[in-house]
Amino acid sequence: MNVTDPMLPPVRGLVDRGGRLIDADQRLHDLNARAGGGIGQPIAIPQIATLTRLAQRLGILVSRGVVAADGDDDVELWVRAEPGIDGVRLTITGWRTRAAWYPEASQGERDSDFLRSSGDWTWESDSALRITFLSISAGAKYGFDAGLMLGQPLTKLFSLGEDREGAFPILGGIAMHQSFDDQRATLRPTGRAVRLSATPRTDASGAFAGFIGAVHMIDDTPWGAQVQPDTSQEGVSEAFAVRLDQALRTPLGRIIANADSINAQSEGPLRQDYADYAADIASAGRHLMGLVDDLVDLQSIERPDFVVAKEPVDLADVARRAAGLLAVRASEAQVRIDKPGVEDVLPATGEFRRALQVLVNLIGNAVRYSPADGMVWIRSEREDAMAAIIVADQGKGIALEDQERIFEKFERVDPHEPGGSGLGLYIARRLARAMGGDVTVDSAPGQGARFVFTLPYGDPSP
Repeated sequence: MNVTDPMLPPVRGLVDRGGRLIDADQRLHDLNARAGGGIGQPIAIPQIATLTRLAQRLGILVSRGVVAADGDDDVELWVRAEPGIDGVRLTITGWRTRAAWYPEASQGERDSDFLRSSGDWTWESDSALRITFLSISAGAKYGFDAGLMLGQPLTKLFSLGEDREGAFPILGGIAMHQSFDDQRATLRPTGRAVRLSATPRTDASGAFAGFIGAVHMIDDTPWGAQVQPDTSQEGVSEAFAVRLDQALRTPLGRIIANADSINAQSEGPLRQDYADYAADIASAGRHLMGLVDDLVDLQSIERPDFVVAKEPVDLADVARRAAGLLAVRASEAQVRIDKPGVEDVLPATGEFRRALQVLVNLIGNAVRYSPADGMVWIRSEREDAMAAIIVADQGKGIALEDQERIFEKFERVDPHEPGGSGLGLYIARRLARAMGGDVTVDSAPGQGARFVFTLPYGDPSP
């Protein structure tokens, strides 16, 4: 079945803020009813429900093609979801019904069924060998977090080795898109020996779509009998931070890079709402990347053996570098940064990298909370035995009762206001104090904020 009528008018509907379909043209009403929904009930077409939630959460228009089930057929739709005061308005065009595709039973499928029954646990990958499925209980039973492995390269979970003849059977499977067996490997999280086998799978057009595979355990020692990981608070915290960093940094980096590329329209012209949507994705990705950085830093600075280097630094130069790193962000926010001149020198003792981290945080906050056309002042001076960098802004200021609270973990003056994770100032003060200095604030509502970063004064020359 393949039905489309370009002369049909757009189909419209309205989904309220609770996700309920409250108004719909007849075709949308009927499709939703066949999916089990009705007027005044949550919209029952999963693909459209997902788009409406996305548009409402981001507060922007979302427009994309979807394929939804309609009985024994599929229906192709182009859905435009636009958030408003009364909910999300839907405009659906390109309504096209086609027969659903059902794969025919093949030798490959029969092979995969055999693999699933013969292996200790199973896995699946896409054509780029990224893991798309792992047996639910495999991770807990064999000592790794299955959820963190989804979307990762197969080699993130397995360290591949040679077979008895010095070959890698998986390479032949990849090159020829055929089954392979007896691929020796070890589980990276535990070092346990395994044997991999797999059969290829294909998509609707017959193209190679990845592998369906099985894992045969060679090392049958129960996981509980393995050398146990460090279960102390410090060990668990460090392991969590490492896993978090590894699991999120690479995919977030790809998301940010791809979204920036779409927003820049590097592959050709694009509708402005799509470009803006990509910019929102990149911004959200950077926010999450910053949170990952903060959590990794948090784990590091709270270790009892955390130390910083004692080296000569020119704190005025560090301030200029930090301001330079934030120049683009300040320009986008229409905020000017008045930084120390090149002739300014402020010798201090500390760790250059950590001092830069503190000042990037303080100046970044000042830019974030400054009004458009505002100014951020950075001054360097000596205060007795301390070298001080002062960062002042023209923001709305901080009440006296909040001035200590903002240096606590996960604390922010207004949690509903766009901003960071609530860890930046906590980390900045901990770093400053570890170097023998401090971070303090002087502010009042409506009068901006003045943060002072100090380090022991000293000669920066070798």
